[in-house]
Amino acid sequence: LSKEFSSASSTTAVGTVTSRVTRNGDAIMEKDLFNHEDLAGDRGMIDDIFDETYREKEGPKPPMRYVWRNIILMSLLHLGAIFGLMLIPSAKIQTLAWAVLCFLVSALGITAGSHRLWSHRSYKATLPLRIFLTIANSMAFQNDIYEWVRDHRVHHKFSETDADPHNAMRGFFFSHIGWLLVRKHPDVIEKGQKLDLSDIKADKVVMFQRRYYKPSVVLLCFTLPTAVPWYFWDESIIISFFIPAILRYTIGLNATWLVNSAAHMFGNRPYDQHINPRENPLVSLGALGEGFHNYHHTFPYDYSTSEFGWRFNLTTAFIDLMCLLGLASDRKKVSKEVILARKMRTGDGSHKTG
Repeated sequence: LSKEFSSASSTTAVGTVTSRVTRNGDAIMEKDLFNHEDLAGDRGMIDDIFDETYREKEGPKPPMRYVWRNIILMSLLHLGAIFGLMLIPSAKIQTLAWAVLCFLVSALGITAGSHRLWSHRSYKATLPLRIFLTIANSMAFQNDIYEWVRDHRVHHKFSETDADPHNAMRGFFFSHIGWLLVRKHPDVIEKGQKLDLSDIKADKVVMFQRRYYKPSVVLLCFTLPTAVPWYFWDESIIISFFIPAILRYTIGLNATWLVNSAAHMFGNRPYDQHINPRENPLVSLGALGEGFHNYHHTFPYDYSTSEFGWRFNLTTAFIDLMCLLGLASDRKKVSKEVILARKMRTGDGSHKTG
């Protein structure tokens, strides 16, 4: 069974939920503290909970420095994806099915793996499951798990500030892909270096992947998806490369990036109207359940990233299946009483209309 979290002050009456004024001093708002210390202690970490003490530095922003290698590679990748789209009518049905399977597996490597398991420690996974998720993560090719976790914890701890790697306050393009095309803001680097990543360093599977990340990406993200259709059902090598490898990879990247961009800008805020992340069902559909973003930033320790179970949330169904098979355990879930109290106190009221 999922482990439910609740706060004694949260379940008695809405007005008794602990709160404080916060958010960079430039807007007055209240945020639930619940018993974050207890929750963090249970997970062994606090670095995905917003840091109310952070202040952006005074004065002009540092100049933007372009990373031309990334700009060129990302441009070529997306041109290759467009070519892959044009090849779809010529592809065998097995090839298209294989591309979808590769997308789903690689997406789970991000959503169930580097995000919910390693970044937030919202459930526990056995060694076989951790190995599978690591393989799937290399197929996704979105930085190794260690680096992904570091950037994501910084994103939560300093959300929508200069220390946020993909700060949505800098616009849709920046939060979607632009942050990968320029040098990181100095605050992102500074705060990332100060995070406690001892839990990640202690995971031998994660550190093994980090050590051999480049060859694992060549093998799992590009070679395997290309070789299977070409070898097993005589698909052309061009179609095998540009659809299951290049197009699938590009769609996977953009599905993840939409969580950083669209889910921070478009949608309702039923849990906390004072933060930017939104509930975006379309993003959830494409990112296997990661678009319930107002909920996720309000309750980052919930393994489901949503209060609605499997609805638009294939990752939650996958984790539940892994628990049923004995490969995962100790799912963290926020109690309905705490969720309702938060909606009533800081939400935008949209929950009343569904």
